[in-house]
Amino acid sequence: MSSPAQSAQRSLVVNLTLVCMLCVLCPDAFAQSPFDKGANALVTDFVAIATPIAILVVMVLGVVAMAGRISWGWPLAALGGICVLFGAPQIIEWVRGVFAV
Repeated sequence: MSSPAQSAQRSLVVNLTLVCMLCVLCPDAFAQSPFDKGANALVTDFVAIATPIAILVVMVLGVVAMAGRISWGWPLAALGGICVLFGAPQIIEWVRGVFAV
């Protein structure tokens, strides 16, 4: 008969073997944490909603600026904000690369 310690050791080895096999067979299973998956989904949804709004904002601000109702600083600032909005994933990857996070 085996002792409880040997039985626990055997089950640990079996569990570790199964986890290693899962990692080898499906390497993307542990690639992202739940927070990363949720954050990526939020960014994707936000960009999908913001795209038509950004197009309309640029069109309206361009027409109003050409009509002389506002200064050209507003449309340029809106374009800068839109660049930051849609470039956020690339900006975050760059910052993470700079600080090695």
